[in-house]
Order: sequence, then C-alpha cells, then structure tokens
Amino acid sequence: MTKLAPSELAMVPFVSVENMMQIIKNIGLEKLLGELADYVEEDFKRWEKFDKTPRVAAHSEEGVIELMPTSDGDTYGFKYVNGHPKNQAEGFQTVTAFGVLSNVSNGYPVLLTEMTILTALRTAATSAVVAKYLAPKNAKSMCLIGNGAQCEFQAFAFKQVCGIEEFKLYDIDPKATEKAVRNLSAVGLNVKACKSAEEAIEGVDIITTCTADKKYATILSDNMVGSGVHINAIGGDCPGKTELHKDILLRSDIFVEYPPQTRIEGEIQQLDDDHPVTEMWEVMLGQKEGRKDDRQITLFDGVGFATEDFSALRYIKDQLERTGAYVELDLLADPDDTRDLFGMVQRGIAD
Repeated sequence: MTKLAPSELAMVPFVSVENMMQIIKNIGLEKLLGELADYVEEDFKRWEKFDKTPRVAAHSEEGVIELMPTSDGDTYGFKYVNGHPKNQAEGFQTVTAFGVLSNVSNGYPVLLTEMTILTALRTAATSAVVAKYLAPKNAKSMCLIGNGAQCEFQAFAFKQVCGIEEFKLYDIDPKATEKAVRNLSAVGLNVKACKSAEEAIEGVDIITTCTADKKYATILSDNMVGSGVHINAIGGDCPGKTELHKDILLRSDIFVEYPPQTRIEGEIQQLDDDHPVTEMWEVMLGQKEGRKDDRQITLFDGVGFATEDFSALRYIKDQLERTGAYVELDLLADPDDTRDLFGMVQRGIAD
C-alpha cells in the first residue's frame, strides 16, 4: 500500500503535557506566570473586541463538563474542561482540560494543547492580576484556604505579580496542607501550616478560597472577615457551589469577570439578580474604581472566563518558537484537490 505523506497544511502544533512542562522549565515558573499575567491583563483591556458567552455546561451529579469559547475577530479559541470533585478520592484529577486556537479567516487550527496544567497557570495569573488592582496597598501576606492542585500556583503568581512574601495555609485535609507546605518550602517560600481557617485568616492582607466540593459551603463566615482585606474567591464555579456566607458579600465591593456567567456560577448566585457588581475590565481601563480606601473589603468572585483561556492559548502559541517544546500533529486532511476528499481516502486505503 502506498503511504501518503501528510502535507504541511495537514500539520498542527501540539503541546503535550511533557511539552508544557518543558516550556515551564525553559522559561521558569515565576517568569512564566508574570508573562502570562501580562497577556491576561492585555486581553481584559481589549474586552469589547471579544465574543462573550457563558460557558456551555453539561452538569451531572458527579460533576460538570464544559466548553468555553471566545473570539477576538481574528483568532478563535476554546477550552474543554471538566470539574469532578469526587475524582480525587478515586485517583483521578478533579480538573482536566485541553484547548484549541484557530485562524478565523479559514477556520484552520493553529494550536492544540493540554490545558490541565495551563488552566492552573492561567487561574493563578488571573487572580494575581486582579489583586494588583484590588488588594490593599503594599500587601505582603495572604492565606490559602483549600490546598489542592491550585494552591501552589496561586502562591507563585501572587509572589511574582503582587510581591506577597508570607503565605498561611489551611485545608480540612491535613495531608493537602502538608503537601503544599512541602512543595512551597522546597523552593524557598515563607509558608506556615494552620490548624483552622480562623488561624489562617488572622492578620493577612489577602484571603484566597479555593475548595472543590460541589455544594453550598461556608468556608468563611461573616465574623471571620475584618475590614480592609481583599478576598480572592475562586472555588465557586458552578450552580449550587459557593464558599462564602452571604453576609460577607453584602459587606463587600464585588468584582467579576462576566456578570451573566458569574450570577449563575459564582458567589453572587446567592444575591438578587440586580445586586451591583463591577466588571474587572472596567477597572483595568480606569473606567471604574477598584480599591477606594484602607477599610474597604474587595471581593473577586472569580469563576474563570473564556477570555482568560484565550490569553493562555495565545501565550503558549507565542512560546513555540522560543522553546521548541511541541510536536507537529497530522490533524487535518489535505487532499491535492480540495474537492476530492474521497479520492484521497481511496488512494490511502488502496493496496
């Protein structure tokens, strides 16, 4: 049988998990998070150019599978991602993902990549970018409540982007905290394991909640949160899943990515549909105020939005030549005559 060699047009750059780790190694984790944060911020600042829609979600009792699409008119991107809290106990990742970037002019993909690691990176980068605008001036300390797969990425991003120096950790599972302390201490971060959420919160400038249970939860109660802090609430990301007591929301100035999605999935699903919130792109462009004074409680109700994945995909595509960490994947059929796809198949299967 004659072997048909794929043409150049058939090939699409593919970044595997191994390639992604090589990109991180080549650039350095902290530097990469800083550069990625810049891409996220750039795209927030051109927010009005993007097609925006809430993610398409298929919910089940076990979790959710989602598609997150967007386009800036020249490039189209989407991410496939799941969230299954029960997976950890069964030996699977809670979140897995992959993504595609395509040329709008002809519809051809220009990048296929793993996004399990990349989603962790972009979530952390987004949190840190937002905190640049909302956290107390000269903030140096933060706590991380929920020490699962996202915890260390958050710490590195806040260190790189916001200059955070002290990290306090708490999780209901002591083994998760032990894991995070071990990982972060090994690279020189100043970390402290705490025995309760109350201990973790005491005296910090920034509070991050990132828990996985798909339920209405009260990770923070109203009496735990004093004035002047910034809350980075990123664990709630689907209907029926929250982390904060409603009274905290009522005391806070709330900032979101895309209100139509956040009102369904975020902490503000607990509030009336007309409760005032501020969109982060408006703050980044100077159209709305972020932090106003030292006593204000700012709350980022972060559920993750498609433009952030677009930023991450765009960043990785721009690193291919820099790092060489990708393979060419024979993904697209490319017959000699564009109208003769059958002829290509027929020749390919002929003896």
